[in-house]
Amino acid sequence: MQNLTAHYNILFNANEILRQKQDAYAAAFVDNYNEMLAVYQDTTPHTATVDKDLDLATVKANYLINMKEQSKYIGDAYLVLGKANYLEGNFYNAVEYFSYVVRSFPKRKDLVQQSYMWKARTLIYLDKLPDAKAAIDSAIANIDPKKNKPFADIYATKLEYDIDVMNYPDGEEMAKQAIHLCHDQSQRLRWTFILSQLEELDGKMSDALKNYAQIAKSNALFEMAFNASLNIIRIEDSANGIKIDRLGRLKELLKNPNNVDFKDQVFYNIAQLERADKHIDPAIKDYNRSLRASTKNQTQKGLSYLRLAEIYFNDKSDYLKSKKYYDSTLTSLPVTYPGYQAIQKKGSNLAYLAERLQIITREDTLQVLAKMPEKKRDSIIDKMVSDYTLQQQADANAAKANAAAGAGTAGASVNSFAGGSFYFDNSGAVSQGYTDFKRVWGNRKLEDDWRRSSRSSSNITNNTSGASAIDPDAPPTGGAPGKGGSGASGYRQNLVKALPLTSDLLAASNQRIYNAYYDIANFYRDVLNENKEAITYFELMLARFPNDQNRPAILYSLYRLYSDAGDAAKADLYKNRIIKEFPETPFAKILTDPEYFKKIEDKDAELTSAYNAIFDLYDHKQYKEVISHVPGVMKQYPGNKFSAQLYYLQTIAQGHFENVGPFKDSLQQLIKIYPTDKLVTPLAKQHLTYLAANDADIQRRSTVLADVDPKEVPFTLAVENQKKAAYRPKPRAPLPYDQAVAEKKKELAEAAAAKALEKKQEADKPQEAAKPDKQQEAAAAAILPPQPGKKDSASEPAAKHPYVSAVFNTRDSTNYYFVVNVSLGTTNLASSRFGIGQFNRANYTGAQLRHQVLAVGDNNQLVYVGVFGSLSDVKKYARLIVPLLGDIMKVPIDKCSYFIITKQNLDKLADKKTLDSYIDYYQNNY
Repeated sequence: MQNLTAHYNILFNANEILRQKQDAYAAAFVDNYNEMLAVYQDTTPHTATVDKDLDLATVKANYLINMKEQSKYIGDAYLVLGKANYLEGNFYNAVEYFSYVVRSFPKRKDLVQQSYMWKARTLIYLDKLPDAKAAIDSAIANIDPKKNKPFADIYATKLEYDIDVMNYPDGEEMAKQAIHLCHDQSQRLRWTFILSQLEELDGKMSDALKNYAQIAKSNALFEMAFNASLNIIRIEDSANGIKIDRLGRLKELLKNPNNVDFKDQVFYNIAQLERADKHIDPAIKDYNRSLRASTKNQTQKGLSYLRLAEIYFNDKSDYLKSKKYYDSTLTSLPVTYPGYQAIQKKGSNLAYLAERLQIITREDTLQVLAKMPEKKRDSIIDKMVSDYTLQQQADANAAKANAAAGAGTAGASVNSFAGGSFYFDNSGAVSQGYTDFKRVWGNRKLEDDWRRSSRSSSNITNNTSGASAIDPDAPPTGGAPGKGGSGASGYRQNLVKALPLTSDLLAASNQRIYNAYYDIANFYRDVLNENKEAITYFELMLARFPNDQNRPAILYSLYRLYSDAGDAAKADLYKNRIIKEFPETPFAKILTDPEYFKKIEDKDAELTSAYNAIFDLYDHKQYKEVISHVPGVMKQYPGNKFSAQLYYLQTIAQGHFENVGPFKDSLQQLIKIYPTDKLVTPLAKQHLTYLAANDADIQRRSTVLADVDPKEVPFTLAVENQKKAAYRPKPRAPLPYDQAVAEKKKELAEAAAAKALEKKQEADKPQEAAKPDKQQEAAAAAILPPQPGKKDSASEPAAKHPYVSAVFNTRDSTNYYFVVNVSLGTTNLASSRFGIGQFNRANYTGAQLRHQVLAVGDNNQLVYVGVFGSLSDVKKYARLIVPLLGDIMKVPIDKCSYFIITKQNLDKLADKKTLDSYIDYYQNNY
């Protein structure tokens, strides 16, 4: 009796629920025929809401297990539980259920095979491909050829695995087996289409054509049959020795009224053929036709945008226009589209270029206006404001036209809604009703008496508040704003305010242009590999900025670019100019001595070793040895990059044997000898300030410095002297609670006001007034290895769709570290940490930044600095310290890289594999 009721009642109904759910998923599944079709249509995105149908199947299976324990269908119930969890997206639970069936019911060969098959499908979805392969192999090994049972799903699962690992020949064989054993006609046609795609990828065009033709002639879904016909035209070259006019056949498809929803695909394929034949302008025209014809296929629309972006990038070299098409591509394609991250990264890089081109255009325009007589300038600005207003109005009208077209399209499709007959069960009808309501009544608030003009004034105010909250300088969205409108007024004010009417403002404007040119030239050379464009911009810089201090670096870049282009005459011209005009620069020396860099590297290695030896003496408090060894190193390596740091170590060591007078003289001498040093000189000035503020206490000391930890701040008073220090404020008596709260509020308000004032002053300053040392940047680029995300750091475009990792996340937004990754597992980093400490004390006094070391695997040490409270703070720190890393790190600089990380993610770096995984995550998110 238990077998009877379990089989024909509980189990039958549970399986029927699962079958209906799979059919519902298949009906809702949207196929993309531009990619390989999915083998199954039941792996759709899931929500956190519990599915009532699947929950019911789970209840039935559990009831069978608990109440029909003497039946022989317990294993079937566990299989139902596995399937239900799979369909609901609980993949880890599903794997456990399938594994339990395999372990607990080994005699039920049919159950074991199904469990292996479902387990493999689940593992493929979890991207655990080796485990999935093992499960598939076990399922195939358990096939009994003597029993006449269909095993189509086993071979179809292997097909899914082969597609994922791109083993197309084996996938073809699996597809043929699955098709042969499949009894479901729609599934068989689907797998035949996939077989055709595999054969096309494998170069078996005749076999692919044969299978596509079979689908086109069958009673397959119209969309599948249409795409089969489209693929036949696309790959067919000739028939009976006669060249086939593929363009003509594609255009014939446009005449068929049944193909109205597929015109976008037809135009796309026409454009693809034209592009393959190098007919670029006709291809652009048909890609745009595809966009205009698109009605429902967003992926197809995204592909058309992508091809236009590629054409303007590769064929037209119009990077500004290409960037716009890449932006449209990203809004149209799904995030799961293969290569989406690469498209996103390329679009972000183009944003970097577009931003700098706009800077040049804007600054050139402002400079031209500034040189004009005031009367003429005002008339030109009037014209610019008028053009701006007209353009804004045109944009607003276009937006209205698009909205009206969208409403018309929605209204036209009102009769084609799918769903139940009851209005609120039909999502399409509800959506159309909402659109019609807004068209007639506007965007009304959901409230009582919404139609009545005499409702409470507060409600009216609420409903009309949006009009008064419009940004006065925002683009107009309706009406006909005149010349005196607020948007035009704001545009005019911004123009007038930005005019470089003084010499300082003009210098700042020129600096912004120079920086933009420099960035663009390097971008063309290093990112886009467009040497011709890079040459153009470098030569523009030479012509426009003849007194540029970075002229040797630019001439050397031109020499290298012309050498790579095979133009020996031009390359020699720039080579000779470098040697003649700048003979003492490293660029001239490398051109005259090919071994120059190797000698420099060897010399740097010797110098670093000598510095580390002296630092070890300092670290072990052997101060007399430090004092005696430093002059020898300075003599052996005159003018070396560590000179200021060596002088500093000698001065601090002397401070343990002398009083304040000679010590102050040594610090002042250090500042005089190395006035431009950015690491040690600020620290020496800080020490002098401290000595002046605490002169009474310091004068009483027999020696300036006591034995302290060399990594801590010098001059800290001994504990017994701190209570007597004259500079320490007296402690206040405790305040009453209310007064304490009031004072705290006042303190916070003052801090907020100071911060706001600082931001305002920063905003009012001319941007980039100080000319950056591009030669120093070029030198840093030469010694530092490529950094993750460095190309985009200047523009820092916001990523619309960040890279998702199963391990790392961006949830921790208040605990950031700056990390220097040293790929030398056994090197002592004490001297490098000391250098970081010097930088922190000089630039972040009182910030309590700590620098610590974390070993990751056998070959990586991470020096991490923090904690920073925000991403902007840690980025600011990175911008300050990175140019100095060549001087700070006392290890081969090619072994160093850097990145930013949150505390949560830092705690996950257990080995080299996770470190590499994070660096990949960092490249895509920061």
